[in-house]
Amino acid sequence: MTGVLSARALNRATLARQLLLEPSPLDPLQVVEKLVGLQAQVPGNPYVALWSRLSTFDPEELGRQLAAGDLVRSAAIRGTIHLLTADDCLTLWPASQPVLERELRTHRDHAPNLDGVELDGVMAWARSFLDQPRTLPELKKALQAEFPALDAGALVLACRNRLALVQVPPRGMWGRSHRVTVSTLEAWIGRPLGPPMPMKDLVLRYLAAFGPATAADVSTWSRLPGFGPVLEDLKAQLHVVHDESGRALVDLPDAPRPDPHTPGPVRFLPEYDNVLLSHADRTRFFDADVSALYPRGRLGRGHVLVDGTVQATWIVDGDVIAVRHLDLPDEVLSEVAGGAEHLASFLGLADRAVRFEGVGAGDRR
Repeated sequence: MTGVLSARALNRATLARQLLLEPSPLDPLQVVEKLVGLQAQVPGNPYVALWSRLSTFDPEELGRQLAAGDLVRSAAIRGTIHLLTADDCLTLWPASQPVLERELRTHRDHAPNLDGVELDGVMAWARSFLDQPRTLPELKKALQAEFPALDAGALVLACRNRLALVQVPPRGMWGRSHRVTVSTLEAWIGRPLGPPMPMKDLVLRYLAAFGPATAADVSTWSRLPGFGPVLEDLKAQLHVVHDESGRALVDLPDAPRPDPHTPGPVRFLPEYDNVLLSHADRTRFFDADVSALYPRGRLGRGHVLVDGTVQATWIVDGDVIAVRHLDLPDEVLSEVAGGAEHLASFLGLADRAVRFEGVGAGDRR
């Protein structure tokens, strides 16, 4: 079955799957599973991501699920820390092993002394040592003592890429900060790693959360190659659509594809949100030049969706949510202000204050 989807229709299809059209009644564990994880290298990002998607969200509940081991923080997608269900991590981490191995090979500037080192014995010792949570300095010190002839810093990097490590609480818990402390996934949740999630299943999970899409989109999300033949094999059971340029995309037959005129409410997203990072062609969410929204670089700035696309960024400046926006009508700015006030309340900012900074057409670069 084929059809043509406009850019707006593609946008609405993905927003629906990402729970960004209507607030969801799901609990955090269900959402993390549905979205195949939330990017979490900034510990507070998943909280804002969930707050933006759920009709009610208690951040303490997420903390309890982390402490219980139902959710974990691991570099199991793209080699980047993600918040994942423990069940998914057991198969996603092995599936991402080629990404982590490639990363290890390309870090010779940080770990030149790994050349020629037989790492199997080192990893076996480190796996046992990390049966208990350890800080990275503790791990490095212990590796130096056990393997004095080797570069301990390089071995820590090897552990990061060869062992299924999780950052354990209180790191990542609401309202708390803590240095990175790691254990192996197997020790933390008391279960062995499974076989890698098959590429077919990766595609189907991806489409359910991010589709319609191309093989290049799946590779952008996962950093894994080789999805073209997988999509070809699956085509008979998938829905094939085309975008306005004639490019073919595939989708799950029963996945939501809302009317493109469906309103796209204002949504505040964290600094890193996979909905904006998981397509090779990001025009689905960036329909204008937004470079002026990052006056001093992208780090630290969250994003604001207005009618489904990025039209503003935000940052916490003291007790104020500072919003930098493209030209927006007053009624839209009013909606953005309301969203910013709710975000300020969620983040515990005392005055729930909002500051706007507009970017006129002449300021866009």
